[in-house]
Amino acid sequence: MKGNKRLTIVIKLGSTSIVDEETREPLLSVITLIVETAVKLRHDGHRVVIVSSGAIAVGLRRMDVGNKPKHLPRIQALAAVGQCRLIGLWDSLFAHMRQPIAQILLTRNDIADRTQYLNAQNTFHELFNMEVIPIVNENDTLAVSEIKFGDNDTLSAITAGMVQADYLFLMTDVDCLYDKNPRIHSSAFPIEVVEDISTLAADVSTAGSTLGTGGMSTKITAARLATSAGVTTVITRSSKPGNIINIIRYDQALTKTSRPASTEFQSVLKAPLHTRFLPDLNPIRDRSFWILHGLAPHGTVYIDEGAHRALTSKAGLLPAGVVHVEGQFAQQEAVRIVVIPSAPSSFPQAQNATPPSLPSEHDQNGVPGSAGRTKIDVEVGRALVNYSSTEIMRIKGLRSTEILGVLGYADSDYVALRENVSLAKSRVSRPTTPGPGSGRVGGGSNNGGGGGDAATSAS
Repeated sequence: MKGNKRLTIVIKLGSTSIVDEETREPLLSVITLIVETAVKLRHDGHRVVIVSSGAIAVGLRRMDVGNKPKHLPRIQALAAVGQCRLIGLWDSLFAHMRQPIAQILLTRNDIADRTQYLNAQNTFHELFNMEVIPIVNENDTLAVSEIKFGDNDTLSAITAGMVQADYLFLMTDVDCLYDKNPRIHSSAFPIEVVEDISTLAADVSTAGSTLGTGGMSTKITAARLATSAGVTTVITRSSKPGNIINIIRYDQALTKTSRPASTEFQSVLKAPLHTRFLPDLNPIRDRSFWILHGLAPHGTVYIDEGAHRALTSKAGLLPAGVVHVEGQFAQQEAVRIVVIPSAPSSFPQAQNATPPSLPSEHDQNGVPGSAGRTKIDVEVGRALVNYSSTEIMRIKGLRSTEILGVLGYADSDYVALRENVSLAKSRVSRPTTPGPGSGRVGGGSNNGGGGGDAATSAS
């Protein structure tokens, strides 16, 4: 549309959005509508990326396999069969619209190296310049649990952050999030706008299908990741892909008008039912985004509050601020950074041992468990470290001038340089715009798609 901003839009499609869960047949009517929608967005001047699941599901149908096997090599072989047919289907349908596409298959290993991450980013940008629509999927033929994204919701959010997208559409089998399961409760109330995900109280009981790996909870996790990168994230019904265009045009019209709170205006222009997660005003991008979300952590470094204050003030992580180490990792590998309010006396002294009060698994809130503790230890970010876990255990709590005497060498004064530390965002209250807005979570009304949380970022 003339006069509107050129947007980058990522559309994520789960297996059940494009493949019938029972017959395993492709849902050609839905896929065709998605193709038409993507081409219309291109004609409006926007850049489009499609993250498409479905390789394993299509492989099951092609090989007449009834149920998804549990044996990993068999699953990977089916993915190899299915991915050929899946990308062939996309290419055939887009060809009718004279729209070229490209296939991009990723694993975490592909973006764990900074150079490869930048190469992938550059490939996306060059495809945009060529007016090509990239079709992205996880490379299930090669991926194992250690290098998998886990689900394509997460993959789509990382892709959106990588290309610095304006919108991420998570297509699903419901119109939006509800406070209760609408299939069970007729009084379920739609949640239309989420300003602060930490205050979200939605029903996420819908699990992933037999074909896919995700569910509603993984979509909320993806929304948290994408919004931190400044991406407006939308959950809407996959069987109505035309909603994507209507939602974007609605947001653009609201951005242009000087009367966002006008009842008359709202009645003339109405968006389809959807849930919109508003992005952070101060997004985490580029190298900080890569460290925080592109790398899989190999262990945990526990630091005191003083070290955390230094990190938020843009200083590096010195060994004096390290309290303990969990897991085994090498130099230049990613680790979690966890703040301990007060250093406990119960930490074991053995190198690389796991402290009994800090289990390696995270609790349901996503922070290390706090059994036997009076305060909660919070993961505040990720870092690439200059020393291995064994070395950090030996120098923790020491001054930098003592490193040489303990290790016999001193590669750096810092456990992690500040440029190799990315801190998660700490949310504060959003400045709000008065206006109508039932079904809003986390603050005041902000009708425009480009709105975001006022957040502090020490990334």
